[in-house]
Amino acid sequence: MDISVALTFSPLQDDFEEHIIRFIQNLRASGLTVLENPLSTQVYGEYDAVMAVLHTEIKTAFELMDKGLMYLKMVKTDRSTYEPHF
Repeated sequence: MDISVALTFSPLQDDFEEHIIRFIQNLRASGLTVLENPLSTQVYGEYDAVMAVLHTEIKTAFELMDKGLMYLKMVKTDRSTYEPHF
């Protein structure tokens, strides 16, 4: 089963940028399809593979900062090739 996950990661501290960069670099290195824009990062792939990577990377990110927020949206399909038709 394929899924698409949109993530918004917001460290609630002054040195937020390094945490976001590290998190995205780790997602990129996972081998999953990762797309980024200024508002969120999207991860696409097989459910178990995506969830395993997110489990590890979210835990690591949270351990490396004092306070933070992770907002996730998931859909049960791979939407990585979506293009508007209008």
